[in-house]
Amino acid sequence: MLIVIVDVLVKPGSREEFIAITEENARESRKEPGIARFDVLADEADPDHFQLIEVYRTNDAPAAHKQTAHYNRWRELAEPLMQRPRSSQRFTNISPDDSGF
Repeated sequence: MLIVIVDVLVKPGSREEFIAITEENARESRKEPGIARFDVLADEADPDHFQLIEVYRTNDAPAAHKQTAHYNRWRELAEPLMQRPRSSQRFTNISPDDSGF
């Protein structure tokens, strides 16, 4: 499993709009065969800070995800709401549990 953690800081006043479009993207992303899990996390200390936790079944799945209509719509709508370009880090799950993730 490949886990991608995307870090996003949105502009003040953009929180609710960002959440709405990001939740839509997450719902559609979870339907992709290459995605095992897609979570949207809100920072309790900073209401404008979010992390997206994307768990992919294969190393090729992120590229397939970026070709979907819902991802491209999210990118088009979300990028103008960001204070800075989003960043991401890739991780490999070295101790999977029995849940299938």
